[in-house]
Amino acid sequence: MTRTPVWKSIAAALEADIAAGHYGAGDKLPTEAALASRFGVNRHTVRRALGDMSERGILRSRRGAGVFVEAPPTEYPIGKRVRFHQSIRATGRLPQRRVLRLESRPGDAGETKALELDAGSMVIVCEGLSLAGETPIAHFISVFPQDRLPGMLHTLLEVTSVTEALKLNGVADYVRRETRVTAEMPSATQALHLRLRESDPLVKTVGINEDMEGNPVEYGQTWFAGDRVTLTFSND
Repeated sequence: MTRTPVWKSIAAALEADIAAGHYGAGDKLPTEAALASRFGVNRHTVRRALGDMSERGILRSRRGAGVFVEAPPTEYPIGKRVRFHQSIRATGRLPQRRVLRLESRPGDAGETKALELDAGSMVIVCEGLSLAGETPIAHFISVFPQDRLPGMLHTLLEVTSVTEALKLNGVADYVRRETRVTAEMPSATQALHLRLRESDPLVKTVGINEDMEGNPVEYGQTWFAGDRVTLTFSND
């Protein structure tokens, strides 16, 4: 029988402690020396367990200060009026978006169909990471119709909130038309961006947002880190 590596057992024990509330968000863990004594191992083994937990976003190391517990999974509602910044602020953390790619190009077949555009119509593509505080929780690709929102490319260079960018381009309000949810394994690039292992699952949502006249204004794909987000569905 294959034995579980000791460092994995240590990580599992510490995760159980966190789940039980023995260590809360922002709490400092005992020192490596103290943990090595507790588990009867050397500090290198403890360090590997802590490193694995840090890569998965459970812990955060602060140079010279120690290792701290990250915040619990973010409650993220999926409803008619989903607003990223509002949802993250409700958890007491600072919402951030980090743009990886912003470009104008002809839309592919899936994009133009979702946005109800003619084949080959120009679209604006914004790819990036959504963060709660300093923790990356999702990788997203948002596609906007360029003819309907001609100033969107420039606006997205200035603001990070999609809601604010849409308002500045004449879309005062919008709602979610539909959302599809599936599970996927991360690509190597996604795992790197989200600080995950390639064996950690993602929750993928594909949605279409429309203005109050029923015109599609955004086609979005989002890959959430499965252990950092709790998706809740509502009619709001």
